[in-house]
Amino acid sequence: QVQLVESGGALVQAGGSLRLSCAASGRTFSSYAMGWFRQAPGKERKFVAQISWNGISTYYADSVKGRFTISRDNAKNMVYLQMNSLKPEDTAVYTCASALRAGARSHREYNYWGQGTQVTVSS
Repeated sequence: QVQLVESGGALVQAGGSLRLSCAASGRTFSSYAMGWFRQAPGKERKFVAQISWNGISTYYADSVKGRFTISRDNAKNMVYLQMNSLKPEDTAVYTCASALRAGARSHREYNYWGQGTQVTVSS
């Protein structure tokens, strides 16, 4: 089992940057691919990014490609999401989750979830 706790969300101006962190507990963390999802008010949860268990492969939603970078540190049981050039449409609750397979983009293919952290981008 994996427990996940996100942090780093904040209010930021458009064009700014934030780094989200996801702290994981559980001995199996390093065997999971890990992903970030986001959900804006009144909208469905959407895939943002995923990183393979060893950090070699990464996958991004088209809407964040080139602006966001996912990374992980298995020694520290941490996953990160560096977000640059933020836009108002990036406003959402961001949640990390452990994936059942590499490359998964559907929330149905993720088994453990954190509580989320709020990111608000003002124009």
